[in-house]
Amino acid sequence: MPKERSDALFHLVHSLSPSEKRYFRLYASRMGGGDDKKFIVLFDAIAAQKNYDEEALLRREKKLNPLQLSNMKMHLYGSILKTMRLCNSSNVVDISIADLLDYARILYNKCLYKDCLRMIDKAKRLASQHNRSVLMLELLELEKLAIRKTIAEKNEDRVLDVVERTQAVARRIANINTFSNLSIRMNTFYVKTGFIRDKSDLEKVTDFFKKGLPAYQEKKLSFNEKIYLYDSLLGYYLFIQDFRKGHACALKWVALFEDEPERIKDEPEFYIRALNGLLVVQNKLGLFRDFAQTHKNLVALKRSNMFHFSRNINLNLFKAIYIHEINRHYLMGEFRSGTRIVSRLENDLNKFFPLLDQNSVLIFYYKVACLYFGADQYKTALHWLNRIINTRGEDVREDLHTFARILALISHYELGNDELVEYNLKSLYRFLLKKGHISAYNKLILGFLKQISKNTVGKKLIRLFIGLKQDMEALTSSRFEKRAFYYFEIITWLRSKIENRSMEELVKDNLVRKTSRERLKLAS
Repeated sequence: MPKERSDALFHLVHSLSPSEKRYFRLYASRMGGGDDKKFIVLFDAIAAQKNYDEEALLRREKKLNPLQLSNMKMHLYGSILKTMRLCNSSNVVDISIADLLDYARILYNKCLYKDCLRMIDKAKRLASQHNRSVLMLELLELEKLAIRKTIAEKNEDRVLDVVERTQAVARRIANINTFSNLSIRMNTFYVKTGFIRDKSDLEKVTDFFKKGLPAYQEKKLSFNEKIYLYDSLLGYYLFIQDFRKGHACALKWVALFEDEPERIKDEPEFYIRALNGLLVVQNKLGLFRDFAQTHKNLVALKRSNMFHFSRNINLNLFKAIYIHEINRHYLMGEFRSGTRIVSRLENDLNKFFPLLDQNSVLIFYYKVACLYFGADQYKTALHWLNRIINTRGEDVREDLHTFARILALISHYELGNDELVEYNLKSLYRFLLKKGHISAYNKLILGFLKQISKNTVGKKLIRLFIGLKQDMEALTSSRFEKRAFYYFEIITWLRSKIENRSMEELVKDNLVRKTSRERLKLAS
């Protein structure tokens, strides 16, 4: 068996919960026979390993024949999947519908056409109840074949119903495909560059999105069509930094589920994504109270029994809860207490990080680094930033890499590492030239750090900070430059140097002022 397939078997075995492992052993033991006992031996041997080591496995388990091992691993992999299908059939509605569809096919092939149609009716009710359009289309196609083989008084009515339902389902699937294609393309653009960088980015993505979006009447769309529509629209609004429209879209997406709570059980991953999207825009818009409430709702899901918690759902919940827990500390100016959650959740981080995509991992690194920077723990911030800087590959997000280098430069400055500041300045400049995009924000940072030397102190240093702060404040009104301020609160940092106050204190003061204004608005 090739290494990739051996790794796949190892990861599959280790993905099983204790109850799933017990279920598999029970299933395998019922199969009987000497070979099947070896089968369980192989399963237990792989489950006991921390890293897959075939040589150690064969040395330990003398019953296993090296010449048979490749076939045994293939057989084991397939058997685990079959067992997990049986184990999870009551929790995953798609498996239940697919099982009924398979039974209907068996009955059709046995020429038991009326029984086949009864099975199809049962499956269609389930598919309709849970909005499973693709499975519904498969059921309708099989139903057409079975109807041809039966003669009944109501066949004509049934034929008309099948034709109408097939057309309606096909339209829904076409819309869902279009919306989901747009959504994944938006995500690909964002993962590559972050927010739009210039007019060219804006024109390119707007032209692509508007041409790809089909004509639709929102009120007439099904639940699932709306899920994918809001997903694609929110991705677009986030990418072009239109957070007001993104906020309105995210609210509709969340309301879609909360108006029909039973749908959360059918599509828990999409509900988590909807809450995550709402938290993102609430964070960008500084809606502190709303953010706190939405975050509570997200955390409450972890303790609910609304749906089956698969490993995938647990991963999605962990990522969203932890990312926005960091954001909450950042919004509230609680940098020091925020750093404590990193050590408290270290075991969870080590457990889930290998399962996350690289983009999500780098976002975690950057947000943790920002927490430590805000807490004046610059060495620890550099530790997390260097994880990003040292990550190589074409799929590394350009914006995260750039701002990690900028924040690392400022951290070195805070630590008084003058030689490293000079070295990293040159390195950052080469990096930006290679990427072919040096923004006005980046030029200001580079120019400022070039001016500062260890001999720049007192009023002269304060004047430089004030000058940079004024220049930066002017950039905040630029559509394409303001993206930089979402990555790092540089104006707050500059104020901390000018006023000789901590970033934590300044952010908390800003929160108090904003909350007071909100109370006055409510009172009036």
